Amino acid sequence: MFFRMLKGALIHGRGRRLMIVLTVALGASVATAMLSVMFGVGDKVNQELKAYGANIMVRPKGAAVVQDLYHFKESQDQQSYLNEEDLPNIKTIFWTYNIIDFTPLLDTDASIDGADTPVVGTWFNHEINLPAQDPITTGLANLRGWWTLEGAWPTDGEDDAAVIGQNVATDRGLALGDTFTLEGDQGSEDLTVAGIVTTGGDDDDKVFTQISVAQRLIDRPNAVGQIEVSALTTPDNELARKAAKNPNSLSISERETWYCTAYVSSIAYQIEEAIPDAVARPVRQVSESEGTILEKTQLLMVLVTILSMAGSALAIANLVTANVMERAREIGLLKAVGARDQSVVGLILTEIIAVGALGGLIGYGVGIGLAQLIGHMVFGSAISIVPAVAGIVAAIVIAVVLLGSIPAIRFLLGLRPAEVLHGR
Repeated sequence: MFFRMLKGALIHGRGRRLMIVLTVALGASVATAMLSVMFGVGDKVNQELKAYGANIMVRPKGAAVVQDLYHFKESQDQQSYLNEEDLPNIKTIFWTYNIIDFTPLLDTDASIDGADTPVVGTWFNHEINLPAQDPITTGLANLRGWWTLEGAWPTDGEDDAAVIGQNVATDRGLALGDTFTLEGDQGSEDLTVAGIVTTGGDDDDKVFTQISVAQRLIDRPNAVGQIEVSALTTPDNELARKAAKNPNSLSISERETWYCTAYVSSIAYQIEEAIPDAVARPVRQVSESEGTILEKTQLLMVLVTILSMAGSALAIANLVTANVMERAREIGLLKAVGARDQSVVGLILTEIIAVGALGGLIGYGVGIGLAQLIGHMVFGSAISIVPAVAGIVAAIVIAVVLLGSIPAIRFLLGLRPAEVLHGR
């Protein structure tokens, strides 16, 4: 009998039920899209932010101590260096796939036609071959993606090619294809201008060469002054901040959790393990900004989800109440022939949940498509479908439908059969 009444109720009044389906579908689609983007936005936001520089700096222990104590930047007077041959070890740590790019830097001073000019030796587009891994290409070209470059980045093997800052080009009268000589304390290098960069900062006054050129200028084979590393990281929490102060203060379980989570301090610690005599430290302004931006982005997604579902709940409340009021005589008759309030409420709720479930399924499908559209428009790639989103959306839809039904249930419980059947 219950199911026959349920079937009849669903068949009749299809227009109003269709409105409920559409209302639930709209809210569920927005919730699905926002939650899918929220769960998938972390790596994508970090990936976008990685275009604006490194978040970990690696320096020799001796140089790091001196620079931290006296707050100055060493160039050719630097006494300790990292070994260029150790750099591929960075891609062998536990979080190897979170290391997006890295490049060595070796600062020195030289002169062009007698005028002092800062020189930075680096990798531009350097290919690294590691056992059991595909070759990777890393270097300054990736880490300085926001620079405006006229010309082209040198490739591996082009030791005679250099990239110069805009101010160097202007002051020295150099253009693309021109040759110039760098005079250093330990020799000279003849170079060709392969590119001219405009950075808007001090780098406009520098000459960038292959790191082998800078090594020869200071007569230090394989020397590396510091390494810039760009890594995908997880925003810091209390555990990460505690570990950053002193990893030895962690308990065994805390250390395992910290070590196996992509905190910037955890990745820096593992880099120190991989590079002999190195100190790896997060660039706090960058890493903390990434975490703040990510948290605010996720909070925005949650707020949009809450507001959309709150709107759906209000709309459902109006539609369900109006539906119950239209069926007041039918409900009054049910009560008059002995139906209990619990049975009538159960019938109404079952109808609304069935209609809401249909709207939720439609909304979930539309929301997944909307999430992919957002992913391609904003991040240029698809959003991963997280199975947990389906369960969360289902729970939200049920909660919204039940909340939206409360005014109708209150009206139903206060309905008196005698008054309704007499037309009052």
